[in-house]
Amino acid sequence: MDDFWALPPVASGARLIFAPSYVFKLPVPELWRIFTSFCITGKGWEVLYDTYFLWTYSSTLEKESPRFTRPGDFFVYILFLGVFILATAGGIMGGYTFLSPMILALAYTYSQDNRRKKVNFFIIQLEAKWLPWAMLVAALVLGGPYTMIYQGTGIIAAHLYDFLTRLYPIFGEGRNYIQTPKIITQWFGGEVKRAQSKGFGTSFAPQAQQAARPSNGFSTAFSSPWSSRGQGRRLGGD
Repeated sequence: MDDFWALPPVASGARLIFAPSYVFKLPVPELWRIFTSFCITGKGWEVLYDTYFLWTYSSTLEKESPRFTRPGDFFVYILFLGVFILATAGGIMGGYTFLSPMILALAYTYSQDNRRKKVNFFIIQLEAKWLPWAMLVAALVLGGPYTMIYQGTGIIAAHLYDFLTRLYPIFGEGRNYIQTPKIITQWFGGEVKRAQSKGFGTSFAPQAQQAARPSNGFSTAFSSPWSSRGQGRRLGGD
């Protein structure tokens, strides 16, 4: 770490890494470090490796994952991962760049959505459910136990998100506490449904409603052969 700080600021990226003493420095806190610390990759082949996996997993999750159905859901997911990784890899382990834990978090979520899909990890083909663990083993071989634990904080972050938003609400019959705020949904161009108070609870209506057609009884979005029939009569009646 001392050798890193000894380098010129431009060469070392010292003004971009996460350093709490500078992030919270007064009178001018360097808050940009919180974000730029997730953009710094390694050297050599790691630049291509990190860029490829970051683009592949993030773009696939944002476009195809059933977890992120509303505008802003993926942003909240990334925000949750970032806060957890900052607290663990940064606050507890003293790290200063967090792209590798973030990539492992994305890979873990991708593997949960595509468990049976075949993927290539270097020259090895395996099911996607084993991908994050293969990446963790590679971190152990190339960087040692500290690197493995450091990058493993991303897996913990992604699993905690999965637990709080899917496992606990579905299997534990609990509440999903990580909801996308309305302001973020609107910020990403989504429509926020308006709540209407009813005697039996609360209903939500879209911003623009079509005029309702008169109907007998109730209407649904599905047509039925009986919808065009007249009034029914009891068999055997007059």
